This record gives sequence, structure tokens and C-alpha cells, in this order.
Amino acid sequence: QVQLVESGGGLVQAGGSLRLSCAASGRTFSGYNIAWFRQAPGMEREFVGVIKWAGGSTKYTDSVKGRFTISRDNAKNTVVLQMNSLKPEDTAIYYCAAGPWGWDSAVRYDYWGQGTQVTVSS
Repeated sequence: QVQLVESGGGLVQAGGSLRLSCAASGRTFSGYNIAWFRQAPGMEREFVGVIKWAGGSTKYTDSVKGRFTISRDNAKNTVVLQMNSLKPEDTAIYYCAAGPWGWDSAVRYDYWGQGTQVTVSS
């Protein structure tokens, strides 16, 4: 069993940056791909990006490419989503998810955090 806790959300002006963290407890991230999803009010949950356990390769949704970066610190059992050049349309609750076979689809993830709110003002 893996418990995930996100942190680092908040209110930022457009063009600013935020750094979200996803920390695991209960067991390590070993063998798990870790993804970030987001959900804006009235919208479906959307894939943001993922980092693979094996090799550390990443994939991002087109709207965040070049602005968001996912990294992992296996020693600290933490995954970070660095968000730069934020836009009002990035406003959402951001969730991290873990799963051995997960990629860009939410159904492939076994464990989810409770989410952290990101609000970008114009």
C-alpha cells in the first residue's frame, strides 16, 4: 500500500512558478511510474505528465510542454512537478498518482493523493 501526499500548491500570478511535491509513505516508489493529473472545476481529470520508474523517461501533455518538468528523488521517495510560466488555464487541483503500469491514462494508476490546489491569477 502506498500513501501519497501532495504539497506546494497555492496562488500565483500569471507568469510565475510553483513547485509541487508528491511524497510517498507506506512503501517506496520503487517500481512505480508517477504521474500528475489535474482537474479544473466542471472539467474531467486531465493528464499532465508522468515519469517512469525505469530509466526516468517522461511524457507531458502538449499544453505544458516546455513549461512543466517532472523529476524524482528516489532517495527521498519524492516526485516534483516544477511549473514555470504559469497561465490562468493551469488553475486546477493537481493530483499525483502511482502505478507500476501507469502512463497517460488515469485508469492505469492504483494510488492517488488527495490533491493540492493551484490557482493562477491573470
